[in-house]
Amino acid sequence: MPKRKILPILAIALLLTATAATAQVRRGVEAAFNLTGLHMKQDLVTVNNVPGFKVGFTIESMFPGIGFGINTGAYYSLRGANMKLGEKKVWAADGYGDVRPYLHYLEIPFHLRFKWTRMNGLEDYVAPFVYGGPTLGLMVAHSKCDPLSHAFGEVGLTAGLGFEIVHRWQITGSYTWGLTYALKTLKLDNYSGRNRQLSVGLTYFF
Repeated sequence: MPKRKILPILAIALLLTATAATAQVRRGVEAAFNLTGLHMKQDLVTVNNVPGFKVGFTIESMFPGIGFGINTGAYYSLRGANMKLGEKKVWAADGYGDVRPYLHYLEIPFHLRFKWTRMNGLEDYVAPFVYGGPTLGLMVAHSKCDPLSHAFGEVGLTAGLGFEIVHRWQITGSYTWGLTYALKTLKLDNYSGRNRQLSVGLTYFF
């Protein structure tokens, strides 16, 4: 991954670490269902979404009294897509038809969030919140798929919303747009794809 794309992520991570010292910190576990796909640079072949999932731990740091905070963590995330490479002769001639690359990521979010915490006591039972920011994905493994090459890591932009229930549970929904390429085809160097991910998750805080 180019250094110019890594440096902003590192800067945000250092900022979150520095500010978390003055915040109320909670830790929890999260599991989510993902609908994943690839946004290709050119519309050459059909690419369909496929199901995936992610699971891991989360850290929420909220600043008392103002409703703003930060969220990070670490997740195992399974992504991918169904690519109909056989629609083009350049791959059909080599015997390729539909391919289903499995992409295994270590996913690290760096998200800002705002939670409605002044609702005359209602927030003790349910509190809505919104969040967003960069998400770093480090590829730890992928399925064998000869016509493709894979990037070591990628950066996405996430936007989401959710509800917190009795200060313990959170239900969230988010969408992540890949900003850098996740894979390329070997025969056509400029034919690359960026991750897309719709996620619905459930978090429990200890």
